[in-house]
Amino acid sequence: MTGAPPGMWAVLPAAGVGVRFGAEIPKQYLRLAGRTVVEWALRPLLARADIRGVVVALSPSDQWWAELGLDDERIRTAPGGDHRAGSVRNALRSIERVARADDWVLVHDAVRPCLTDVIEDGAGGILASLLQDTVKRSKNEHVDRTLDRKGLWRALTPQMFRYGALLAALESGKALDADMTDESAAMERVGVMARLVEGRADNIKVTRPEDLPLAEFVINNSGIG
Repeated sequence: MTGAPPGMWAVLPAAGVGVRFGAEIPKQYLRLAGRTVVEWALRPLLARADIRGVVVALSPSDQWWAELGLDDERIRTAPGGDHRAGSVRNALRSIERVARADDWVLVHDAVRPCLTDVIEDGAGGILASLLQDTVKRSKNEHVDRTLDRKGLWRALTPQMFRYGALLAALESGKALDADMTDESAAMERVGVMARLVEGRADNIKVTRPEDLPLAEFVINNSGIG
């Protein structure tokens, strides 16, 4: 007799304040096509019946989440950390009594509102997009040299790893710093190289003001809304 198949969870680190964006509120709460950015990010995850729960890591000073009034019983919150790695770690710890080590976890940016594809084959890995532009390295605000873009990818989210392996990587002491900008980097630091799964280039991250109208265009023209 075999055991139950692995479960599926989702984590959204949403404790950032969006300093680079320059808005009065964190960018995940900005309005976009009739909803907030974070609501769009949550939408494709909550649409999946196989996801047991979604953990949103929030800043202790967050005053906007409660105003959304989201009533899906699968949503829970956890305290955010000083950096992304700490937020994801806290979110994983919050479900340690209900998640199994071999369960899958999808970590998705709270400011990626245009998600249309998710890793589906059960092997884990990260969504990514091949670089199309010429890449320059800078020095003193001038071009230092042109880099070979062959084999270079833009890391996207969701990123999918086993619950136990990801939590262990984040608790290893090698990932809990500001330099760890995605979960794949945390896994790399403990010797696990994630598989690259090609995703859509329009799975954009809202980082600057000009990204917001671009995201609205994608939502209105890709069937997401």
